[in-house]
Order: sequence, then structure tokens, then C-alpha cells
Amino acid sequence: MLPAGPLMKEHRLIEKMIEILKSGVVRIQETGRFNPSFIEKTVDFFRIYADRTHHGKEEDILFKALAQKKMSAPLATIMEELIREHVFARDKVHSLEEAAQRFANDKTALKDVAENIRTLTSFYPAHIQKEDKKFFLPAMDYLTDKEKNEMLGDFEQFDRKMIHEKYAQAIENFPEAAS
Repeated sequence: MLPAGPLMKEHRLIEKMIEILKSGVVRIQETGRFNPSFIEKTVDFFRIYADRTHHGKEEDILFKALAQKKMSAPLATIMEELIREHVFARDKVHSLEEAAQRFANDKTALKDVAENIRTLTSFYPAHIQKEDKKFFLPAMDYLTDKEKNEMLGDFEQFDRKMIHEKYAQAIENFPEAAS
């Protein structure tokens, strides 16, 4: 298996989340409200799975290895674009969280909640398409078979650490029982 395989498989789960968000934003706009848990779980999914887990493997493992290679100018440009797009996605998720928090005191923030969701649902399919069709497979040509196998092992190690990181942070930020 190529290292592109697990990354592309992760894209399929992100695409499922995008479909949930598409129907969710319609419902939010129809009702003029949202379930706070829907937004919390959305933010958690994008922060932990899409960004920290998926983009983390891309940036910390794949892109780092490719940065050591003499890639073609077009492929190097795509990699730079992907990194900027990851930053954009982080910012949109943060904006979504902030808008949802503002909604408690400012009902006009619902427009910002919906807009951030719509931005994510239009951004991710194009981003995924770029990675799947224009970047991952051509990038594999720059790696030796040994590097590809090591990268697959690195991906596995990275994933194993994620659950421990998530809950170590949860313990550090655990709320008071009564406040």
C-alpha cells in the first residue's frame, strides 16, 4: 500500500462529515437555531480528526519528507497551497466556534454560524480533490519503496498517539464539578 492510501481513506470520512454539515446548515437556516452539541461535535471532528490527525500526518510526515526532495515546481507549489489551505480550514473552524459562542447573546451570530459551515462544506471537497487527484499519487514517485514503508509505519504510530494526546488535554482542561 502507498502512504497515499490511508490519507485518501481518511478523506472519505471527511466527505461523510461534509454531507452531514450540508443537511445540518439547511436545518439551522430553516429553524433559526442550532443544537450546541452539533457545533461542538463539528468543531471536535475538524480539530481532532481532520486537522490534528489527517492534516497532521500530511504536514508532519508526508510534507516534511517531500520537502527534502527535489520536487517539480508545480508539485511544490501545490504542496505550499495545501499548507495554506490547512491554515484556512483551521481559521474557519475557529470562526465557527466563536460564532456559536456569540449566538448565546447575539442571535444575529446565527448568520455567521451558517456561513462558516457553508464555507467548510464548499472548501473541503475542492481541497480533497486537489490532494487525491493532483498531489498524493504524483508525490509518491518522489519516495523510495523503503521510505513509503517507513511512512506507513510512521502514520500508524502517529494515529496511536492521537487518542492519548486528546485525553491528556481533556484531563488538563477538565472543568470543575460545581461552579
